[in-house]
Amino acid sequence: APPARRPSPRPPVAARPKKLPVTDISKLIRDPYAIYASRVLRLRPLDPLLRRPDARLRGTVLHKIMDHFIRERPEDETAEGARQRLRDVAERVMRDHVSWPGTRRIYLAKLDRVAAGFIADEMQRAAAGRPVLIEKTGSVLLENIGFVLTARPDRIDLLQDGRLHIYDYKTGTLPTRKQQDHFDKQLRLEAAMAERGAFAELGSATVAEATHIGLGSDAGEYPAKLSAEIIAETWAGFQKLIATYARRETGYSSRRAVYQVAITGDFDHLARVGEWEMSDLPEAEDVG
Repeated sequence: APPARRPSPRPPVAARPKKLPVTDISKLIRDPYAIYASRVLRLRPLDPLLRRPDARLRGTVLHKIMDHFIRERPEDETAEGARQRLRDVAERVMRDHVSWPGTRRIYLAKLDRVAAGFIADEMQRAAAGRPVLIEKTGSVLLENIGFVLTARPDRIDLLQDGRLHIYDYKTGTLPTRKQQDHFDKQLRLEAAMAERGAFAELGSATVAEATHIGLGSDAGEYPAKLSAEIIAETWAGFQKLIATYARRETGYSSRRAVYQVAITGDFDHLARVGEWEMSDLPEAEDVG
């Protein structure tokens, strides 16, 4: 049988997604075929028969730990008290969500390595503002396109001057500045959404900063490059991206701009990756 061509399916406009979370925008840029498979065909990868601890589980658990730790923070907490409470929260969450005793010990050991730095940074964050939104969903409607962008920020703090600071917890590799410029738009889009009143609790407020909080090997604070001009440029580029995929002639090409060729996706087997080269031009095909 002849090898498959690099796919770029073009479904009808009516079948294309009218709503996406902000975390899917980088996927739409890097691997549009994955959005086609998950949001148009509505396919999902099967869970393994024997579940094992993986990066996704660790990320989920650490986010739950941060959620409980921030929500339960008492007034006038000391650094030593915060560190002990972080450990107590971590043990409680892991008992509920991590079934493997050995894995719990490994996760706790990794958290202990970054705890002192995290608590020191958290004390400074507490002095600068207070959390006003934790893991709550907001949305913005693009009326001219009929498209809804949703987001569920890990945390947004209200600063003393009335502006906002958006935080995103990261357990894996943090995006570089160039990746944020071209692919990883999450924090910048969340800032644009907050300024457009996406989150009912906050109204429309100016975003002063956005920061990745590293909880893995890249522990610490990593501010995202942010300004009024960058937020406006990001929002304009996002609108252009969505308008492009609202046209029938735009195909959902496979692996359009993946970070590394060796990285695999959930739907690469459907796209017949390996039968075509990355240098091959996508072959557009009307479907549906």
